[in-house]
Amino acid sequence: MFKKVLDWTAFVLLVVGGLNWGLMSVDYNLVTGVFGTVPFLVTVVYVLVGLSALYVLFDRFNKKG
Repeated sequence: MFKKVLDWTAFVLLVVGGLNWGLMSVDYNLVTGVFGTVPFLVTVVYVLVGLSALYVLFDRFNKKG
């Protein structure tokens, strides 16, 4: 159960990160747009997106089969 929640959380964070990168091409930062008034939360979201990318990367390469 915990792994399934972690997988979905990582997926959502990666989608947010991907959308943010795409929107930055038109000079809009989604994360700053949502959490811009609280810079600490912006940093937390960026750290979580990075950690979720590492999690997904290691999870995919550690699958047996």
